[in-house]
Amino acid sequence: MKLRCIIVDDSSMQRIAVARLVNNHPNLAMVAEYSNAIEAKSGIKNNDIDLIFLDVEMPIISGFDLLESLDNPPQVILITGNPDYALKAFDYDITDYLYKPISLSRFDASVKRAVAKYEQIHKSNEEEEYIFVKSNLKKRKVVLNDIKWIEALGDYVKLVTNEGNIVILSTMKSFEKQLPGDKFLRIHKSYIVNLEKIEKFNSKIVQVAGTQVPLSRNKKTELADALYNV
Repeated sequence: MKLRCIIVDDSSMQRIAVARLVNNHPNLAMVAEYSNAIEAKSGIKNNDIDLIFLDVEMPIISGFDLLESLDNPPQVILITGNPDYALKAFDYDITDYLYKPISLSRFDASVKRAVAKYEQIHKSNEEEEYIFVKSNLKKRKVVLNDIKWIEALGDYVKLVTNEGNIVILSTMKSFEKQLPGDKFLRIHKSYIVNLEKIEKFNSKIVQVAGTQVPLSRNKKTELADALYNV
């Protein structure tokens, strides 16, 4: 297994040094090198990147500024000669922190940590189903089990989740196709519910996580059958 990585550093000598380490490591695959954060941001957007080797001190846009601008940054190993950045790195969920000049043993230890974190993340993702939705011009990962119900809002739909509400541009019919039929059911023209979140129902309403939503008359039997098979 290889992590797809990029190097972002304004120093050509430093990029060469890190690239040599990357190319010689069995768990890394070099995708690109960038001399500034602007080019790097575009590269991250257009490529599937697992790990960034990131210099902190760069002109115009620093390494921390780059991380601030990313919606879902990959893992990051910071590279710098200034130990004062170590504390700040924790605010960005950095995988590791390397001081210049980089020793082979320290580099290998950082990559080992990144590989372990990658495996942990992907093992967790395999256990929980999720989808990506676009809200406020940003893509967001939504774990299906966190969704309580979905509600129609004209040309939009509202996802009511454990973390709050997410409004996206979509029709109910289109969004319903993204959901597994054994876990979600459209019980009304304006409502889709998570079957596992249902607490009780009668001929008119369904109580989902403490909230009552309407039930169409012709959906009662289908709902009862679906709950029986959950």
